[in-house]
Amino acid sequence: MPKSLPAALLFAAATLVPAGPAFAFDGVVASIKPIHSLVAGVMRGVGEPELIVKGAASPHTYALRPSDAAALERAKLVFWVGPDMEAFLGKALDSLAGQARVIGLAEADGLKLLPPREGGTFEAHSHDADGQGEAEHAEASHDDDGHDGHDDAGHEHGAHDHDGDDHGHEHGAFDMHLWLDLENAKAMVSVIETALSQADPANLATYRANAEAMTASIDTLSRDVEAQLAPVRGRGFIVFHDAYQYFEHRFGVPAAGSITVSPEVMPGAERIAAIRTRVEELGATCVFAEPQFEPRLVDVIVEGTQAKAGVLDPEGGSLTEGPELYFDLVRNLASSLRDCLAPAG
Repeated sequence: MPKSLPAALLFAAATLVPAGPAFAFDGVVASIKPIHSLVAGVMRGVGEPELIVKGAASPHTYALRPSDAAALERAKLVFWVGPDMEAFLGKALDSLAGQARVIGLAEADGLKLLPPREGGTFEAHSHDADGQGEAEHAEASHDDDGHDGHDDAGHEHGAHDHDGDDHGHEHGAFDMHLWLDLENAKAMVSVIETALSQADPANLATYRANAEAMTASIDTLSRDVEAQLAPVRGRGFIVFHDAYQYFEHRFGVPAAGSITVSPEVMPGAERIAAIRTRVEELGATCVFAEPQFEPRLVDVIVEGTQAKAGVLDPEGGSLTEGPELYFDLVRNLASSLRDCLAPAG
């Protein structure tokens, strides 16, 4: 008998017997795969949310399809990160989902919010060996648990209904890849449970049991990833676009730069030259592509250097949607970093 089971299996086992009788509930829509996975986990045994951005599509470049419009028109609840992540959804929520309650998870209590980094090589946001750095004073947080010593400051956000352009902070003020901090994911699960329970009180006990099981599984996942990444801390790497700083801060594995700030805007020759210089300064390192975007730029940057190329997938584009996707996404990030950064031999 193994000492422990993977987090996703623990979650599945914990939800095989719901706390009470479950009655089907539909009309729930989630924007992107990581959010859909968290919602699906809380809804397990009751219903399945509909997903807008399917497959390997990127929310940065997505255009709504007729089937997406139909899903929004029949929605009772819509979960998204917010307009700074799913910009394509803003007007559609106002025009198509007028009868739905829209939950912007970027406003959840307990989130740790980080400002966007500037430039390609992150010098202004350099980190020490613990993954902390000069930018910490700019972080926003309502997380008082001192989880791992990384990044505590004070800024409150509370979940609320969609309200036009009033989302509690300036657009672009924060990096919206929130789910890559596992403590943020737990805060989102709490908001999702509350919203579902309010919309569907007949299944309140099931939502609560699922959320508790999912939170416990996320804690197990966090411990596993901490151990997995410990041997490669301090080894520099470059990412395709700046999507990973929540993961970096949570686990103390800071990136040295990104090829592009925004993946819909390809970098020019000057930026590519700066990244190549950074790779050479780091010595043998890794440069990571993403499955949603053309990897040719990575080949250009690593050519003639000792750097290796790898792939990171921050949104689970290559994964099958469902409750386990979030766990698989995080484990895959950790495995990709460890495998590429580990010394040869």
